[in-house]
Amino acid sequence: MTVKERIDWLRAELHRHNYNYYVLNAPEISDKEFDDLMRELQDLEKEHPEYQDENSPTMRVGSDLSKEFRQVAHKYPMLSLGNTYSEAEVTDFYERVQKMLNEDFEICCELKYDGTSISLTYEDGKLVSAVTRGDGEKGDDVTDNVKTIRSIPLVLHGNYPRSFEIRGEILMPWKSFEKLNQEREAREEPLFANPRNAASGTLKSQNSAVVASRKLDAYLYYLLGENLPEDGHYENLQVAASWGFKISEHMKKAHSLQEIFDYINYWDTERKNLPVATDGIVLKVNSLRQQRNLGYTAKSPRWAIAYKFQAERALTRLNKVTYQVGRTGAVTPVANLEPVQLSGTVVRRASLHNADIIEGLDLHIGDMVYVEKGGEIIPKITGVNTGARGLLLGEKVKFITRCPECGTPLVRFEGEAAHYCPNETACPPQIKGKIEHFISRRAMNIEGLGPETIDSFYCLGLIKNAADLYQLRVADIKGLVRMGLKSAENIIRGINESRNVPYERVLFALGIRFVGETVAKKLAKSFHSIEDLEQASMETLVGVDEIGEKIAQSIVSYFANPLNRELVARLKEAGLQFQRSEEDLSGYTDKLAGQSIVISGVFAHHSRDEYKELIEKNGGKNVGSISAKTSFILAGENMGPAKLEKANKLGIRILTEDEFLAMLS
Repeated sequence: MTVKERIDWLRAELHRHNYNYYVLNAPEISDKEFDDLMRELQDLEKEHPEYQDENSPTMRVGSDLSKEFRQVAHKYPMLSLGNTYSEAEVTDFYERVQKMLNEDFEICCELKYDGTSISLTYEDGKLVSAVTRGDGEKGDDVTDNVKTIRSIPLVLHGNYPRSFEIRGEILMPWKSFEKLNQEREAREEPLFANPRNAASGTLKSQNSAVVASRKLDAYLYYLLGENLPEDGHYENLQVAASWGFKISEHMKKAHSLQEIFDYINYWDTERKNLPVATDGIVLKVNSLRQQRNLGYTAKSPRWAIAYKFQAERALTRLNKVTYQVGRTGAVTPVANLEPVQLSGTVVRRASLHNADIIEGLDLHIGDMVYVEKGGEIIPKITGVNTGARGLLLGEKVKFITRCPECGTPLVRFEGEAAHYCPNETACPPQIKGKIEHFISRRAMNIEGLGPETIDSFYCLGLIKNAADLYQLRVADIKGLVRMGLKSAENIIRGINESRNVPYERVLFALGIRFVGETVAKKLAKSFHSIEDLEQASMETLVGVDEIGEKIAQSIVSYFANPLNRELVARLKEAGLQFQRSEEDLSGYTDKLAGQSIVISGVFAHHSRDEYKELIEKNGGKNVGSISAKTSFILAGENMGPAKLEKANKLGIRILTEDEFLAMLS
């Protein structure tokens, strides 16, 4: 046997034994025998670097070399799931799917593992990249770190597609988590709050040898690609398991609501016996064809939801109430509590939301209060143990009347629960909050800047609004606290690069009230420059799809303020993108201008979302219900009988997919 043949044999054997141990849980050799084979391979690879392989089993041990992460765009966006917390909401989801599909369907029930999301890409049976979720559109390349996770195959076996993506959750098992915190406690280092934080922090370590030492695990739950073996999501994952992936054995297909509820009720208790943390159940329409037809909302797929288990509850003492001012001026009351353990973390503060909540709870300082985590994330007070009140009970909690930061009298708008500080141009938390929003990842994405740096620049008088950022120079900020030359250069580089951020994200970055990412995209499509938007009337704004009176009024009010107009003018002068690019506009026509179109049924050529985008790109308007104003209906298979009857009654034209596509061509 030649050296090359021995190396190839060792690699194949180690991959096989690794799969047997970490995925099948059925080892064939002892740990010592495995280690001996690994050492032999390491020695041979060291002696013969010409036979180096990025997917060798020796990559599992990691490297102690520091390596910065580069950002990679996802081929398919990694969207989040809508959350539900009750059987009634699950029923709503099921009936909504039933109505939209109008045909038989299966639901795949899966455990929702509580870790950090990962996207793995394989080509020719080898792992080529591992990317974190990031902002859903792009994430960090953590391939070197992921290669140390032994339950993730580096090389596949079986009949797999040439190229595909598989997504899953990277987890830290309870045993590894407890061991890690024991080690950190012995070194007097801060403890990780829960396994999810520990897994996320570990995966982003600059040292892959550290990642290898913490024994992360992974479960894969979604296969994507052009040539998948089956139409069924469940069936695809069973095939993926045969290629070497660790797929949960607890997946189940349900054919009725009752079967879904049986699955939820069983795992609500049994999950506590699992070796890893879970926080709910994921429900997915099983057929990929049906998934495509159901499509997506702006933030999540219509064919899947997450059912979150009921939060744990703890009882603790309310010590005092403080108030925080956000970037929009909203004032949020915060309960300061006697520290209490809850869902794996120590809780010291909880949101009280608004004055109505405080009044409804009849809170007094010193009360014993029940605390829950909403969706096991944000602590909140849900009740008071009035039976525990004694003679030393403190004063009743009353909502403040003036801003705790600038002293301005608070206002409360009709129909809103929150109180606001109206001093948006001189209230420090609002000013800093607006700048923090402006630089955030989903807005201008200025790297090197964060809340602490913004606070420091503001306190030193270097910035008073977002436009001031573009006046900064390296000489202005180098030498400040924790600010060396390299950090200063990185910040200025990030500010300069932000001039290339597209128009819709600049609109979002302005922080106009009620204008989130989705609304900003809608506005950018309808108003091709900031000048068009500034001059738009209420009537024009409301005419844009999904822009209601509340959003329209907020936009009009924003541009009516001379300070806001001055800010936009300075940002334009700084070179920010305040209009649609020629390239962006080139794909648009007015073929459907002035037409209101209803989409109904199941389609073969494109998904519903793709057809909606086509309609918008050609100047049409998507509407949800049929009326006398409907121009025509784009109808697929299984169009709802009620819609068909109404269309015939009103004499509305019905177009097939092919007719519609021919019209656009």
